[in-house]
Amino acid sequence: MTSPLQSGKESYSLGIDIGGTFTDVVLYSHHDARVFSHKELTTPEEPTTGAISGIRTLLEREQVQGNQVTRVVHATTLFTNALIERRGVRTGLIATEGFRDTLEMRREFKYDLYDLFIEMPPTLVPRESRLEARERMLADGSVDTPLDEVSVLAAGQALVNQGIESVAITFLHSYANPAHERRARDLLKQRFPQLYVSISCEVSPQIREYERTSTTAANAYVLPIADRYLERLEAQLKDLGIGCALLMMLSNGGLTHVGEARRFPVQLLESGPAAGAIAAAYFSKRSSIGDVLAFDMGGTTAKLAIVEDNQPLLAHSFEAAREKRFAAGSGIPINIATVELIEIGAGGGSIANLDGMNLLKVGPKSASSRPGPACYQRGGTLPTVTDANLLLGRLDAETFAGGTMKLSTQAARDALGSVAAALATGTENTADGVLSIVNENMAAAARVHVAERGFDASRFALLVTGGGGPLHGCDVARRLGIRRVVCPPGAGVASALGLLIAPARVDRSTTLARSLASVTPESLEATFAKLEADAAEVMRVTLVDGVSYRCERSADIRFAGQGFELVTRLPDGPFDAGTPALIREAFAAAYGRVFGQVPPVQDIELMNLRVAAIEEGVERPLNLSASGRETWAPGAGNRHMWQAGAEAWRNVPSLPRESLRQGEKLQGPAIVEDASSTLVIPANATAWRDAAGNLIVDLA
Repeated sequence: MTSPLQSGKESYSLGIDIGGTFTDVVLYSHHDARVFSHKELTTPEEPTTGAISGIRTLLEREQVQGNQVTRVVHATTLFTNALIERRGVRTGLIATEGFRDTLEMRREFKYDLYDLFIEMPPTLVPRESRLEARERMLADGSVDTPLDEVSVLAAGQALVNQGIESVAITFLHSYANPAHERRARDLLKQRFPQLYVSISCEVSPQIREYERTSTTAANAYVLPIADRYLERLEAQLKDLGIGCALLMMLSNGGLTHVGEARRFPVQLLESGPAAGAIAAAYFSKRSSIGDVLAFDMGGTTAKLAIVEDNQPLLAHSFEAAREKRFAAGSGIPINIATVELIEIGAGGGSIANLDGMNLLKVGPKSASSRPGPACYQRGGTLPTVTDANLLLGRLDAETFAGGTMKLSTQAARDALGSVAAALATGTENTADGVLSIVNENMAAAARVHVAERGFDASRFALLVTGGGGPLHGCDVARRLGIRRVVCPPGAGVASALGLLIAPARVDRSTTLARSLASVTPESLEATFAKLEADAAEVMRVTLVDGVSYRCERSADIRFAGQGFELVTRLPDGPFDAGTPALIREAFAAAYGRVFGQVPPVQDIELMNLRVAAIEEGVERPLNLSASGRETWAPGAGNRHMWQAGAEAWRNVPSLPRESLRQGEKLQGPAIVEDASSTLVIPANATAWRDAAGNLIVDLA
């Protein structure tokens, strides 16, 4: 990358994070590490419209030319929302003869044994669009039945006649031998060039038929949307004079080039939350706090990730679009590397309502950005969490979202008034009830997520980001038994900041499914070398010249006879005669950490082999004290804020974040604002600014 001194002018990186309610745009100066940001309402009908508008506004405000931007990184919830809301394209599936119903049969598992009316997630591909081809591979990769090319083309023609846009091909045991899938794809692309085709040996080359089929179908379901969307975004960036390559944030917290993203958009499903977790790890490390719960609350959803030793926990599968929020097995299984997190249907736009028993409920339905909360005055009339925060004085109607939009307290009062009248509790108490319910919903989800991974929430600090994280974080922390809350600078645009500090990363995997004793170190080394070469090709396109990366090896390992595996970090290569003993030791240590004891079983099996190529030397300092040319100005003096315990209004200090000097103590209740977020400090709490610029809140 050309330096500013070499080019004769300052250069910048641009981060774009499109959320359900707001699109965050961040500029990063390579010259002095200054950061400038802007929040724009998301335009769900055409997400690039809001993004480009926000970029243009920020560039004009900071007087930056498009050709000064030398790096663009993007994350979006567009593809996740398409899955959740079933807004993908018409998708077909071609499976091995006899296996068209794999998606419907799943694992014959009920996520709730006692629910007589249980609902499973509807399949992405209806049965009439799931067809078969005659072929058969065996588990060792040998051919049992050769591919019948006529049956492939017949299935393709039938799907085209149905109006199918995208096809997933998942043949039995293609992870062991992909020849039939690749030939079938070539046949379809030659005969039907307009079809998008995803094959499981490239999307998810792993054992377990249902999960592999589900992941490939999900990729096919969003592939045309991703391809067209990213093509439009690249073209519109060029219209702004931004001609550099577009990088995409992956669900694993790494970056890849846009070509890879357009082929495998399923890898981007959790890209926005992953960026928030990367930012949380960065900010916690600056304050020498190793273990935090990264709590990111936006306008539509809240996310929570565990960060241990300044590294987000990673998983190699997750469930999208769950029918029941906390029930494993109620969603669509996706086999990708992802930051391990939980998403909660709670955000600023979550709608408050009364159920059939006249009890107050909040969410999971959201007003989103269109029409938005009632106080936005954009057509929304239903009461939301943002309306409650504004009515209780926790938000400033004049400075919200950096002053880019004005809120109406009266509209919020009118919206909440209908619920208050039905409950006969008064408008302020009703608004406070809305906040209490949404905070308990988020705390309950966090409590379960942390406990299921063997942790005690109280040992962590809570790092709050997003527009709503600082607003709600202290109360959520109190409900979790957490004593310390960390609010970083620029908290409201932290996910976009995470895009700019994240390293490039590529994950590759393959299924081995053999006992360790039956595999030679030489054959293991050859398989890992092949995975590393594949990852290296993507890194070559993604990284600029002179940037190095390292490869980490791991495997899904189990004791012989077990049904599921444990991901275990392996020694670095090259492997030799001493490697099998090291692998056994690593697995035993990992097993003992998770389960507390190690059974006396000698034989272990290597199921999936994994490689992660990770960019090295990523040190991108952030100068977050510079304000640029922002027009935002904080509200002056005290704020009239409702106190729930006293059921009365009280004047509390309201001050800009920049006015807090390092080490200076601030006693709650108080409000601290910056352009992108508002931190509410409760009574009997003490806040102070540390050397890293983070605000630390110690709760009583």
